[in-house]
Amino acid sequence: MKLNEEITIFADESCLGNQFQNVKRPGGAAGMLEYWSEDRWIRKDYWISEADTTNNRMALKSAIVGLEFIGKIPCKVRFISDSQYLIKGMTEWITSWKAKGWKRKSGNIENLALWQELDRIASIHQIAWEWVRGHAGHPQNEYVDHLATTAAKMGTNSDALVQSNYSAWTNK
Repeated sequence: MKLNEEITIFADESCLGNQFQNVKRPGGAAGMLEYWSEDRWIRKDYWISEADTTNNRMALKSAIVGLEFIGKIPCKVRFISDSQYLIKGMTEWITSWKAKGWKRKSGNIENLALWQELDRIASIHQIAWEWVRGHAGHPQNEYVDHLATTAAKMGTNSDALVQSNYSAWTNK
């Protein structure tokens, strides 16, 4: 990726067993990086899993991991997720939290270390945070939901950006 390249990241999260108490809730986070290079779309996927987690943690991890894969070269990024927690956090809440020394009126900030890590990584890039309604037929969102859910079920990690299977998946 080149300096100031425009990159779109579609990301989603999954946490299985949220309805149960006192059992492990495996989770997954995934994303697809998409950018135009010369005469074609380049698409790369990533996914991670955790044995016991929450949707909110996985939403934050979907952003952290995706932005880490871009690296330290500043880019223009469209980050698209169906997590209102993530998008509102980055567009509405984080400025106030930082101004108040990473505190809020109603108590501690849930997942504080992850928010701070995401803030550090996101500060490298120019990011437009965008929300999309989940499970509403948005093709890229449906695809990354599939990746995140599979990661949660299988307990797998991609460990790197891998060639995307998006085109084949949309043609199934």
